[in-house]
Amino acid sequence: MTYKLVHGTVFDSPRRVIHVVRVVDEILDLAEIDDIAEKMRNFALSRHGEQAANVVVVQGSSKETLRLFGDSYAKTLVRAALFNAAVSWSPVTLD
Repeated sequence: MTYKLVHGTVFDSPRRVIHVVRVVDEILDLAEIDDIAEKMRNFALSRHGEQAANVVVVQGSSKETLRLFGDSYAKTLVRAALFNAAVSWSPVTLD
């Protein structure tokens, strides 16, 4: 099934980024979220050559309903960036 996804990045250090994938207008189960994260890792590998891309999947429509999935350190950085409006989103298709 295809979902409307948008992609953004958050800088962890000068040479490392966290890829943020937001699911728009859908609530997914854990298996679908893991699938999206794996597809994003493959996308980052093919596009940027990142061997172990750090990916956080976000779903929800407001600050109160946001759920973040991924590494806990990465989720903390992404949550701070989201609340400070420091993430620029662009559409992405993962196949």
